Amino acid sequence: MKNLYRWLAISQERFIHFIRIAIFVVMAWIGGLKAVQYEADGIVPLVANSPVMSFFYHHPEQYKAHENKEGQVVPVNIKWNKSNGTYVFADALGVVIVAIGILTLLGIWFPTIGVWGGLLTFGMSLVTLSFLITTPEAYVPDLGGLQHSFPYLSGGGRLIIKDIIMMAAGLIVASEAARRVLVKNKRAYSYIEKD
Repeated sequence: MKNLYRWLAISQERFIHFIRIAIFVVMAWIGGLKAVQYEADGIVPLVANSPVMSFFYHHPEQYKAHENKEGQVVPVNIKWNKSNGTYVFADALGVVIVAIGILTLLGIWFPTIGVWGGLLTFGMSLVTLSFLITTPEAYVPDLGGLQHSFPYLSGGGRLIIKDIIMMAAGLIVASEAARRVLVKNKRAYSYIEKD
């Protein structure tokens, strides 16, 4: 058991790099999917109900009448989403998410960039978690059952709450990268002082 503890203790930096890789995989995958119609349709309730993001859509208040369920193809709804700016916004959001993932991954080799990647991961997760407050679809609807509304998370709500892990991971990788920047700068300053 002592050997396991020792191995875990000396492997912490590698595990933090693994967190960076994991963040990159999630961001690249999810960000890439934003260019696909079903994923862009899926975020409409989140964006339309968000006071921070709803202005990206032309008619956020009309989204319920034009929802496509996951995998559903209703041409009139797709047409409405095109005119609403849904797909353009989703494409742009996907680029931002992939970029955050890349910045976080680069923290393995470039700690200053890694600080920004970690902080942006934290910030993005904070925005995502705000959907639990602003999006009615994050909770089970009242369809006659006893379990509905807060605290009963819907499938989408259960996915959103997991972003608290991403938030913590962003802070961990940012703090580790900041430590490496400070150590490097301290070495550079001591070298300059010796001259």
